[in-house]
Amino acid sequence: MSYTLLGFLLYLLVILVVGFVMYNRNKSHRDFIIGGRAMNPWVVAFSERASGESAWLLLGLPGLGYAAGYIGMWDAIGCVSGIILYWLVIAEKLRIQSEETGSITLPDFFASKFSSLSIPIRLTATLIIIFFFTFYLAAQFNGAGKVLNVTFGIPNIYGILIGTVVIVFYTMLGGFLAVAWTDLLQGIIMIGALVILPLAGFVEIMEEHRSLDAALASAGADFADFTGGASGWAAFAVVISGLSWGLGYMGQPHLLTRFMSINRAANIRISRRIAYVWAIPGFTGALLIGLIGLVYYGQGAFDDVEHVMPQLANDLLPAWLAGIFISGAIAAMMSTADSQLLVITSSVIEDIYHKTLGKEEVTEKRLLYLSRVITIIVGIFGFIISVTSQDLVFALVSYAWAGLGSSFGPTLLMTLWWKRTTAKGVMAGMITGTLVTIVWSSFSELDAFLSSRLIAWLAAFTALVLGSLRTTNKG
Repeated sequence: MSYTLLGFLLYLLVILVVGFVMYNRNKSHRDFIIGGRAMNPWVVAFSERASGESAWLLLGLPGLGYAAGYIGMWDAIGCVSGIILYWLVIAEKLRIQSEETGSITLPDFFASKFSSLSIPIRLTATLIIIFFFTFYLAAQFNGAGKVLNVTFGIPNIYGILIGTVVIVFYTMLGGFLAVAWTDLLQGIIMIGALVILPLAGFVEIMEEHRSLDAALASAGADFADFTGGASGWAAFAVVISGLSWGLGYMGQPHLLTRFMSINRAANIRISRRIAYVWAIPGFTGALLIGLIGLVYYGQGAFDDVEHVMPQLANDLLPAWLAGIFISGAIAAMMSTADSQLLVITSSVIEDIYHKTLGKEEVTEKRLLYLSRVITIIVGIFGFIISVTSQDLVFALVSYAWAGLGSSFGPTLLMTLWWKRTTAKGVMAGMITGTLVTIVWSSFSELDAFLSSRLIAWLAAFTALVLGSLRTTNKG
């Protein structure tokens, strides 16, 4: 048995053990969904980072760097800026107000703040989550298939199946507690891969007397240009579209749940510092992996550019270390997929079954059982979508990120900070964000020129403000 395979199997064993250990610690569906609002700040920080940076960071961003060069820096800068901003303006207020309202999901929080339209708001938010998270979940399962295919030669469909079964199993067993604690391990592995792999690449390049600038120049003049060769308004659009990734963080339910789960609002400051220390080298390393891959392999070496990270790990690192860091790519996918599974489950059980349908008399044991059943069903749907989709991880994540970020980002920001926000304004913002994302993304030329991540967010923000100004009853 190879060291790479052994490292990967040991990693799977550890996270499955965590699922079993946490099984009996779930006494209610609230424990299953939000960990009893008692999570350690270190666990919250690593869980937020691991969940936030999916297979997109370990596969998609290196693939972008390999395929396009320096232009990928704007995506990285946008994400780091978004992380800094939403930890500052969203995290602490959401933790305080969600406890005051007794909310354990994002739709539940919005509904509790705007009681006059609580049912429409709850249902709309839940349907938005289910719709966009199916694409997001499919992206993570796709990421598992790619990594296992490159590393072990496992056919893509079987790699997706393995990833799906493992994630659904430990999430179904341990709920939020299992997800958060496995995220701690996954976040450590991910940052290790994102720091050590590019360093190993630079050592290899220097030993072979290769030049990053020469490799970029041979790939084409656009690769060494920070705007991909664009000028004027087109260059501005490139920069703004990349930076727009940052807007999406304020609207990602699987990340916002972490803020709700921390044991004390004051501990948000501890988690915030940890998240910053993780994010800056993490995004820098991801982009550098793609650029180093361009130097090492040359342009056009991959049919699928998102194979560059696992291939580079296999070629540059000792087998045992490659096994650990390739597990990091799987960890990136798992840490996001398990969180998304949990968010969909919690929205279906808490916001539809428990609150909207009025099943208040149902026992906690029954709600916990139903939560586990829904987790399995959602996992099956995610698997079906992932094996039938032909899109890259980057494209799938971008679409879901735009939809969730624009539907919920302006809504949450203004709910927390603007006292004149109204129920009708919230409905207008959520619906506008969803529809503009779907419509704008369907025109590939428009989306390539100016991302739906920006257009939909601005449209939703405008709709919310105008809708709120036209109404007076916050309700």
